[in-house]
Amino acid sequence: MGVPAFYRWLAEKYPLVVVDVIEEEPVEIDGISIPVDTSKPNPNNIEYDNLYLDMNGIIHPCFHPEDRPSPTTFDEVFQCMFDYIDRLFVMVRPRKLLYMAIDGVAPRAKMNQQRSRRFRAAKDAADAAAEEERLREEFEKEGRKLPPKQESQVCDSNVITPGTEFMGVLSVALQYYIHLRLNNDPGWKSIKVILSDANVPGEGEHKIMSYIRLQRNLPGFDPNTRHCLYGLDADLIMLALATHEVHFSILREIVFTPGQQDKCFMCGQMGHLAADCEGKAKRKAGEFDEKGQSASVVKKPYQFLNIWTLREYLEYEMRIPNLPFEIDFEHIVDDFIFMCFFVGNDFLPHMPTLEIREGAINLLMAVYKKELRAMGGYLTDSSKPNLSNVEHFIQAIGSYEDKIFQKRARLHQRQAERIKREKAQARRGDDADPQVKPEFLVPVSRYHGSRLASAPTPSPYQQHEIKSKQSGTSGSQGRKVARPSSGATVGAAIVEAENDLETELHDNKDELKAKLKELLREKSDLFNSKNPEEDKVKLGEAGWKERYYEEKFSTKIPEEQEAIRKDVVLKYTEGLCWVMHYYYEGVCSWQWFYPYHYAPFASDLKDLDQLNISFDLGSPFKPFNQLLGVFPAASSHALPEQYRKLMTDPNSPIIDFYPTDFEVDMNGKRFAWQGIAKLPFIDEARLLAEVQKIEHTLTEEEFRRNSVMFDMLFVALSHPLSPYIFSLDDRCKKLTDNERTEVKEQLDPRASGGMNGYISLCGGDPCPPIFRSPIAGLEDIMDNQVM
Repeated sequence: MGVPAFYRWLAEKYPLVVVDVIEEEPVEIDGISIPVDTSKPNPNNIEYDNLYLDMNGIIHPCFHPEDRPSPTTFDEVFQCMFDYIDRLFVMVRPRKLLYMAIDGVAPRAKMNQQRSRRFRAAKDAADAAAEEERLREEFEKEGRKLPPKQESQVCDSNVITPGTEFMGVLSVALQYYIHLRLNNDPGWKSIKVILSDANVPGEGEHKIMSYIRLQRNLPGFDPNTRHCLYGLDADLIMLALATHEVHFSILREIVFTPGQQDKCFMCGQMGHLAADCEGKAKRKAGEFDEKGQSASVVKKPYQFLNIWTLREYLEYEMRIPNLPFEIDFEHIVDDFIFMCFFVGNDFLPHMPTLEIREGAINLLMAVYKKELRAMGGYLTDSSKPNLSNVEHFIQAIGSYEDKIFQKRARLHQRQAERIKREKAQARRGDDADPQVKPEFLVPVSRYHGSRLASAPTPSPYQQHEIKSKQSGTSGSQGRKVARPSSGATVGAAIVEAENDLETELHDNKDELKAKLKELLREKSDLFNSKNPEEDKVKLGEAGWKERYYEEKFSTKIPEEQEAIRKDVVLKYTEGLCWVMHYYYEGVCSWQWFYPYHYAPFASDLKDLDQLNISFDLGSPFKPFNQLLGVFPAASSHALPEQYRKLMTDPNSPIIDFYPTDFEVDMNGKRFAWQGIAKLPFIDEARLLAEVQKIEHTLTEEEFRRNSVMFDMLFVALSHPLSPYIFSLDDRCKKLTDNERTEVKEQLDPRASGGMNGYISLCGGDPCPPIFRSPIAGLEDIMDNQVM
């Protein structure tokens, strides 16, 4: 689901669902930062019981942070993550549970999307590296110095995938962080912490939802439990609605779109507008505070999206008079979630009929209200779609297809003409700044009365000329060099020269980065292409459906088209049933996936109640098998050597799974990243047959990374659950580690704060007296009080 599009639609249509977070900042006294006391009441006037973190929404931003220099080591990423979680904890202040969920192995249905993303990421990274090298050469020719490229552990973000060494080290780092906070932070003392790392199968947000679903059906669960879920995906809103829990908030950063940032046109910096500009220099390289945060970067604000308000809006919106049956609002919520699957989800390709930006959700809701009486019932019954009603509904949507496509073609034509006109104006220089500006627009000079805040960075030669003029010398000819009066003056001059060089390197690096970003964007823009892809389908013009199946599914004769259309409809309907089950009950098949790159039209979904749909549960892939299923050869470094060869050796029996180049179908979109990567689908049987031959070569550490494990529970020794854990440990003293894991203790919800389930012991001491720091520069925990 398009995250910005759906979130924007929701916030514009139902504005009161979004509330700005009131954030308490640490206080500084005599240069010492006093952290926020999270045991005190929440300043947002709401007390949350449980905070759930979809950790992939934290890991990715910490690979590319905006408030500090780009990290070059895993340790820097972990430190950034600790700061990030601290900030979220201060905002929410959970009183019972903190649940951290990292994506584990995903169902096959999701792996195809992951494969597409990771192949695209590798291709984009290679293009960016080549373009950067070319720009560096240009800068060198102009005599502009640049800092050398840094070696980095984090240059390949594809390592954020279950089974990699990074994910193994991350789990240990988070265990250390949990121990650190439970031992030392008063706001953490009474809470339980669950860490579900990458060795626990399932996507992070679905592991969280599974936990909530299971808990609310068991004795001792408090129906007034207040939940808060942090994450960046739009489908979290749907998942939260699907729990039918009323007291639920989604926490997320406010989504900035390009052009909306508060950027000063005078100095180009963030955080203030031109009216407030003081003409200050940009911070020099390395000028960051003790946490590595740049004071010139403003922290992004956060918002709560309150599900209880959204439910009220939906109840008001979905008032349907004169129905022959009594309306059930919880059924309406389920139907709303199901309808939204048609505009986008992670498991099925986008249906060409419906685009959120074109008002598709409004259309779906209007048709639903109009057709509910005729359907005589709902689209869904809990986790199962009612296929005859779904067909009735989607056929009603399909009746608008011609109008939708004709309107889209007109808008695309207008957009293309406008963009071509703007680009032509830019080439002619119609929009260029005037050569001479009125005096009041000239920005204040930054320092030494030399370089202007908005001026381009002078070359080293130009800088020397400026300084020569300031000191009264005439330039390169007949230069007068003043003899220094003392060693101190020489020292000061050297320091000044070093600072100037550092500033120049930093400014050049910033300019290179900005130029590279602009070049890559221009390159990905279809309107800049000399040979733009021809639209052969021409949706909206007579015969569009036949052309679609001919072009997208490589069918020629009508009989072949009809056979493919039927199969596409069957597999797409299977997909709708699979997704609904996944949202409401969990995975119904780990192996099922949609085997096409394109979706059918709304009007194609006919005879649905005649389809025979069933699923086999199967089992998830092992982490290394998933890596082989989603990684391009460029990321093979993250796998053990024998696995690597399967991806890179030209004689590998499965080398066809790893094309170095592949077709990207723009499919009517403007930017390359919006296109469809036409990658071959993985043949599971062939993949697993090859893996079976090499699994015995794994080391003990690799075997552990490739294993299926369980959620980990952490509590302070003062927590009411600790006696139960000690009791369990006593009973298992004489057992081996393997035998210990088989012994289960049922939790008492009165001691656990309403949480049900079973606990087993991890290997080793449940409460080690010392917990060693896995991160350079952070201290060991010497008197551990956490189990």
